[in-house]
Amino acid sequence: MKRSYTAKNIWEEKNHDDIQNYSKGYIDFLSKAKTERLANKVVLEMAEKSGFKKYEDVLKSGSIKSGDKIILNQKNKSAVLMVIGTEPIKNGMNIVGSHIDAPRLDVKPMPLYEDGNMAFFKTHYYGGIKKYQWTAIPLAMHGVVFTKDGKQVDISIGEDDNDPVFFINDLLIHLASDQMQKNAMKVVEAEQLNVVVGSIPLVTDEKEEKELKNKIKENILKFLNEKYQIEEIDFARSEIEIVPAGKAREVGFDRSMIAGHGHDDRVCSYANIHAILNVENPKYTAVCLLADKEEVGSQGNTGMQGRFFENMVAHLIALQEDYSDLKTRDALENSKMLSADVNGAYDPNFPDVWEKQNTAKISEGITISKYTGSRGKSGSNDANAEFLAEITKIFDDAGVIWQMGELGKTDQGGGGTIAYILANLGVEVVDCGTSMLSMHAPIELVSKADAYMTFKGYEAFFNKK
Repeated sequence: MKRSYTAKNIWEEKNHDDIQNYSKGYIDFLSKAKTERLANKVVLEMAEKSGFKKYEDVLKSGSIKSGDKIILNQKNKSAVLMVIGTEPIKNGMNIVGSHIDAPRLDVKPMPLYEDGNMAFFKTHYYGGIKKYQWTAIPLAMHGVVFTKDGKQVDISIGEDDNDPVFFINDLLIHLASDQMQKNAMKVVEAEQLNVVVGSIPLVTDEKEEKELKNKIKENILKFLNEKYQIEEIDFARSEIEIVPAGKAREVGFDRSMIAGHGHDDRVCSYANIHAILNVENPKYTAVCLLADKEEVGSQGNTGMQGRFFENMVAHLIALQEDYSDLKTRDALENSKMLSADVNGAYDPNFPDVWEKQNTAKISEGITISKYTGSRGKSGSNDANAEFLAEITKIFDDAGVIWQMGELGKTDQGGGGTIAYILANLGVEVVDCGTSMLSMHAPIELVSKADAYMTFKGYEAFFNKK
């Protein structure tokens, strides 16, 4: 009798058509959801089509009942989707918590300048990136600008085939002798991540010729004013993000993988959304959290360290019964949560950073991470064995293929998720998501099979009794 454990390859176990059909929807989502605002917009559209009611309208109605579907739009950057259960909310919720922000470059408040017969936007990187990876690739620009009269202007340039793209220069190899000797963190400095936005001077008359010193910059401002009614000072009232241009693409002769920007953490977010849209009349209220700011510490009023989720829970409890603060605490302490974030998959090109026996591998299922953090588990939520037993039984009973995984060797580095934030409120939490390759690169890589199995895992969790 064999007692040792043997991992399963999803492609050998599950229907390929189911995996491919799921992946088509995810590729479309990933191609549209290039920023947290765009992801939030797509989520709102999906929820509305599935019968979710706006949170503010539910509060005005003064009541909720089992089966009600509710969505909170938190400042156009985060969202909470709930399906009310037959049990009162104070008895606990089944929560899957993911995030929709991703590493990128943010345009600075006063970004535009001219030098070397080119106009540039200055940027400030967001999240953990290898700065040198962002040079010499096509870039797109997305965001919002508010004019001085309060008008909101939406900007989205670089995704359509007819759009221009943007670019960050790298140093030509012929002159890079000194650069090539630098530590990788210094090969490209943060203040060198300047995006080329144009190079044609403004056509001027003789009088303007004497007055204008930066005619290329002025020509960019002229274009922005004519197309978007934006003036230079309006950038101080903007949020504009620079991301890789182009759609997510299938990878490999067998089309088994997906390359795209923002798999971390939109691969888990899409699985989360897709799962809750399939929930009808659960026993315990099902909650899909889609948070912002995870990549920079989850702070702020759109991050999980904010109070928007707690406040929502409190208000909904008050619609079910006489309210007290203790009932909100009870609701959280009685809740179970999958912290839906990605992990690193074993990469044979870089074997030295992985402890192979405890590292996830592509196509072997949704990855359960007992703890994240760094080195001596610093900054981690360390899930207890009882909860691990509960989650793995749910997965086994539903035919969900799962694996365990840590993020590399113990002293190699590490990372964090939103798990500890909800655990600090009393929620039972374990990290559980898709393992991937090239995490935090401009373009990342996941297995279609793992993306699909992540969805199946969340679906099983939402529907547990």
